[in-house]
Amino acid sequence: MGIEQFIDNEVKANDVVLFMKGTPQFPMCGFSGQVVQILDHLGVAYKGVNVLESDEIRNGIKAYSNWPTIPQLYVKGEFVGGCDIVREMFQAGELQDALKEKGVPVKQSA
Repeated sequence: MGIEQFIDNEVKANDVVLFMKGTPQFPMCGFSGQVVQILDHLGVAYKGVNVLESDEIRNGIKAYSNWPTIPQLYVKGEFVGGCDIVREMFQAGELQDALKEKGVPVKQSA
């Protein structure tokens, strides 16, 4: 399986997937850590893909999304954005609305 096919499969097979540096349990950069904190705060189930495990994944995800930075958040196969976009959407309540619209459960208190 080629790297594009692997990435496409991860994006489409998981309701929420975060391509990040490190893992959800141990983020390896502050930006990835911020997105993990937001998703955890919202109680969203997601899959983390560690781009540091492979240059192929790290470069492949940038080409896949045509977005130069990591982390990258996908919801129901759709690219949401990187850390700044996710944080701004969260602070405005837009991320919670977008997740709910796509049928992704979010904690009520969030």
